[in-house]
Amino acid sequence: MVQNRFSRTELFIGRDGVSALKNSHVAVFGVGGVGGYAVEALVRAGVGHLTLIDFDHFSVTNINRQLHALDHTLGMLKVEVVGKRCQAINPQVQLTLHDERYRSESAQLLLSEKYDYVLDCIDTISAKIDLIQQCKDRQLRVISSMGAANKIDPAQVKVADLFDTQKCRLARIMRKELRRRGVDSGVQVVYSTEEFHPLAHEGEAATRVSGEKWQSVPLGSISTLPSLFGLFVAGVVVKEIVGGASGGC
Repeated sequence: MVQNRFSRTELFIGRDGVSALKNSHVAVFGVGGVGGYAVEALVRAGVGHLTLIDFDHFSVTNINRQLHALDHTLGMLKVEVVGKRCQAINPQVQLTLHDERYRSESAQLLLSEKYDYVLDCIDTISAKIDLIQQCKDRQLRVISSMGAANKIDPAQVKVADLFDTQKCRLARIMRKELRRRGVDSGVQVVYSTEEFHPLAHEGEAATRVSGEKWQSVPLGSISTLPSLFGLFVAGVVVKEIVGGASGGC
């Protein structure tokens, strides 16, 4: 076998699996804490075309958990930084970058491709709900990350259908809202059964946008959980793409 950047991958999943990944097109909505690690895993697995959607710039408060947040990337557009890293990992990867926030009005453009998978790594509840519904309406496979904030136990991270989850506040809200929109099954999520920990202290008076509302105190986070959520999400996608090509691995 000729040695290349995916030689070790081919030893495990074979040429058909590598080809399936190379010919796949995956969209990642949100490339911060969860999405950044998901993109890293996808490009290293050999996914051939990645569409990245994010409106935000890196800030100093991202450094504690976001792979691409470094002193020299502060203030830079996330999709551009992540895109450049993808090209450094695999110069042959095809990239489509969208510097914008996902809204219902942008679904027609952003979901116009026949993606093999859509990753919901957005942290705004209203956008997550709309994105999932839009994907279901278009028969696009979608996997969504639930809340990794204020949690620390890696052993409680799981993959399940949204409507079978337990002990996740975000999942509970999303189940209720999606049922109102006619979606009541078939939404894979990564979530944690760990109880939500209260903030140790409120810290500085800061504000962040959450949906259409202002939240006076941001949620806490630590390096290990968002990254693990992202790797779980990417792992499900890779497994299903490869499984579809080879009947399992």
